Amino acid sequence: MASPHLELTQRELQVLKFLAEGMSSREIAKEMFISINTVQYHRKQLLRKTDSHNVAELISKAFKQNLIPRNN
Repeated sequence: MASPHLELTQRELQVLKFLAEGMSSREIAKEMFISINTVQYHRKQLLRKTDSHNVAELISKAFKQNLIPRNN
């Protein structure tokens, strides 16, 4: 279950899902109709909020906290 103190926005959750699918910032920006700078801002916020040092750690924590579903 997600940590009760971890509050992610809907946009951050969308970016997180796309990152977990292996999409690049450019691909995410195109999919979400936002700028690459906005995607990078959301990535930085996700890293900060989850106390992660890189995207791999972010994705690992997201799976462990059930923030994104695992594809079986």
